[in-house]
Amino acid sequence: MHDTYLYHLPPMQPNHTCGGANMWADISSSTEIFCPAGTYCSTITKKIPCSRGHYCRMGSTSEQRCFKLSSCDSNSETQNMQAYGIMLIAALSTLLLIIYSCSDQVLTTRERRMAKSREAASRSVRKTANARQRWKDAKNAAKKGAKGLQTQLSQTFTRKKNFVDPEEISILNQATTETKIELFSHSHPITSPMTGSSSAGPKRKGKEPSDLLQTMNQMENDANIRNNVLVETENREKNVTARVPKEKQLNTHSQIFEYAYAQLEKEKAEQEENKNLTFSGVISMATKSEQRKRPLIEISFKDLSLSLKAHNKLILRCVTGKIKPGRITAVMGPSGAGKTTLLSAIAGKAFGCKVTGSIFVNEKNESIHSYKKIIGFVPQDDIVHGNLTVEENFRFSALCRLPADLPKADKVLIVERVIEFLGLQSVRNSLVGTVEKRGISGGQRKRVNVGLEMVIEPSLMILDEPTSGLDSASSQLLLRALKREALEGVNICMVVHQPSYALFNMFDDLILLAKGGLTVYHGSVKKVEEYFADLGINIPKRINPPDYFIDILEGIAVPSGSSEVSYKELPVRWMLHKGYPVPLDMQQNAAQFGMFETSNPAREKDPDGSSHEERSFVGELCHDVRHVMELKREKIRLNFFKSKDLSERRTPGIFKQYKYFLIRVGKQRLRESKIQAIDYLILLLAGACLGSLTKARDRSFGADGYTYTVIAVCLLCKISALRSFSLDKLHYWRESDSGMSSLAYFLSKDTIDLFNTVIKPVVYLSMFYFFTYPRSSFADNYIVLLCLVYCVTGIAYVLAILFQPGAAQLWSVLIPVVFTLIATQPKDNKFLKVISNLSYSEWALEAFIIANAERYDGVWLLTRCALLKNRGYSLQDWGLCISILILMGVIARIVTFFCIVIFLKK
Repeated sequence: MHDTYLYHLPPMQPNHTCGGANMWADISSSTEIFCPAGTYCSTITKKIPCSRGHYCRMGSTSEQRCFKLSSCDSNSETQNMQAYGIMLIAALSTLLLIIYSCSDQVLTTRERRMAKSREAASRSVRKTANARQRWKDAKNAAKKGAKGLQTQLSQTFTRKKNFVDPEEISILNQATTETKIELFSHSHPITSPMTGSSSAGPKRKGKEPSDLLQTMNQMENDANIRNNVLVETENREKNVTARVPKEKQLNTHSQIFEYAYAQLEKEKAEQEENKNLTFSGVISMATKSEQRKRPLIEISFKDLSLSLKAHNKLILRCVTGKIKPGRITAVMGPSGAGKTTLLSAIAGKAFGCKVTGSIFVNEKNESIHSYKKIIGFVPQDDIVHGNLTVEENFRFSALCRLPADLPKADKVLIVERVIEFLGLQSVRNSLVGTVEKRGISGGQRKRVNVGLEMVIEPSLMILDEPTSGLDSASSQLLLRALKREALEGVNICMVVHQPSYALFNMFDDLILLAKGGLTVYHGSVKKVEEYFADLGINIPKRINPPDYFIDILEGIAVPSGSSEVSYKELPVRWMLHKGYPVPLDMQQNAAQFGMFETSNPAREKDPDGSSHEERSFVGELCHDVRHVMELKREKIRLNFFKSKDLSERRTPGIFKQYKYFLIRVGKQRLRESKIQAIDYLILLLAGACLGSLTKARDRSFGADGYTYTVIAVCLLCKISALRSFSLDKLHYWRESDSGMSSLAYFLSKDTIDLFNTVIKPVVYLSMFYFFTYPRSSFADNYIVLLCLVYCVTGIAYVLAILFQPGAAQLWSVLIPVVFTLIATQPKDNKFLKVISNLSYSEWALEAFIIANAERYDGVWLLTRCALLKNRGYSLQDWGLCISILILMGVIARIVTFFCIVIFLKK
């Protein structure tokens, strides 16, 4: 080899970088020194073509043997590695297919086994229940037979009616036992003890003990009946807290389901005994020691008024009342009456409103947020995970929100009870469905929306129009389920729109609001007609009372009868009826009805809540900006400064919830495998196209191909990562507002996305790397691309939180293009250099080029040194570039979490 191909350090400059030698050995100025591609030069004067089976890059001094399965013709510059790329993508596809198929099969098998265990447990419990019912029937028949025998004996031995012989009692008890056993076993016809003559008794007396013992032995050998009797006896004697040691032994699904269904059958039997939930039945259920008690919550509000801060418009006005535990309160009124606003104020969700008056919890001035763990809020929209089944939605809510120390068997029991009460047994294993993918019906989806709050065993349930869109039968089914909740002391308040008469009678209390948020009636449903009748408003025949009330408040219907009361006067009449203060602007209407109590003039506002002051455009703009800032500050204060927990419920910690979230997100991603496959396919095509169009040119050390790689990978990975958070904003709002951990939610999403972060670089490089075959190794390219995908995924999270889906996608396209263009431009000014240092594209491109430049040696040393110097790169900075990309990804995730807490809670 000639000395020209060996680079020597300039004399007296041992620590130089490029020196002055680049003026004569750089490829841009001295191309003749570099041996052409497809040939190799052993000396400066000898150029030899590359033989078949070998390849020679530009500046080669010897030919390189091609790998097996790669094709190299004569004069080849690089070896054709497409076969390896095809093998890699085939292996990767097979691996992914196995992972998704096996995971899906595992889930399917597990659900099928659970379904079989559930069905077997249900059959076993039904069999036991039927046996118990036969036992009770036999017992009742035996009592009747014994009573008849006693009557016959008393008539026969009238002379001894005041004397009871012990032998007679023994005969009586023996006959009773015999009848009881015969009825239960169904092996003998039912015979009355009265049918035989008194002389036949001694003849049969010798046979009966053996038959009796034989039947008793058969009963003793029946494990189902014996275990059921033991369980029933223990449940009657022990409290729920004393049952905990026994629950720990319920490890298998069959045991847990048997316990759950046995409890359900027992509850059904108790309801039958309590005469279908009559008053006496309620008292009987309430006095049972084994019933788990829920803390009671009573909400009272006095002179409650709400106005919009932006426009100073009153929505609710002077509302006073109380909602009590164990009762269902319906809030009704025409559109614009402030029904939803009243519920929002009670639940502490009236953001952007100025609230005056008082709200008390259990007659104490405490924040309702202190009880959020035992409060169930059902929004008007059906915010349910569509890619989960009905049972999975309920189970997740129960696991995260029920007490952490509650045994698993009891949690399963609660879920099974809610599914049965809501009539969802037939669709329990069906996906709820989304807008794109059809699932269960709309009425069933509405019931699932309510069931998510029922499974947490709340003390207060607030429902916003739960019966809207349901037919009469579905509405009554839902109300019956809520009625059972009320029987356990739950305080239920709900907004309804013109219910049927049967549904209306299922409510306990009624809050009737007029337009403007004024109360027209608040009291028992049974007394509402009486109250309006006293005002001279009688309900016509064949007219539904709630429909008639709404029509009157809307001004559509004129009150019938001798009443001349206008619908505008009804709020004043209620205030006078209850002795509440009457606002100044309403006192003119109140004067004609007699004495009234005036309210404080200093607290009175304009009737419509608006101000008469004229504001300029600038003043109105400043007022709106100030209102927005106050609203943001209020949200941040609520999110970061938590109220004291007074619910006395310890829910699972962050690590437990993280586990539950991880399982849920994993199931969701498995059911979205088609979308994942499309993402991989697009990335694969992008790698093939860019690998075919952009070769790894030695003059630029492959910078052109890496530039397009950074743009394509960032763009595609960002857009796919947007789905992680942009589609679940409403779900997160509901779950976090109920007390679930925001950190567990975020970490579970990010953990599942790490799978895509690891796989996507392999998918892209399987085409791009083997089409271009740069000098850097596959591992070096994979590490750089892995860190780049991790970084841009975190940035996509931030965009998904801050912007709507459409705007987030535009930003995801714009940012990588702009950042990459800045990274490829000369850094002439300080501002451009600062922007470039903050760009992830700059660090990724530098890492790619450094990893590739390290493989150039010999005659390339000066060219490499010149290129790195012109771009401001250094061979020692590869690790720094990787670290900065990882750091950017971590910082983006921290910013995402704080944005979730600040911006997603509404």
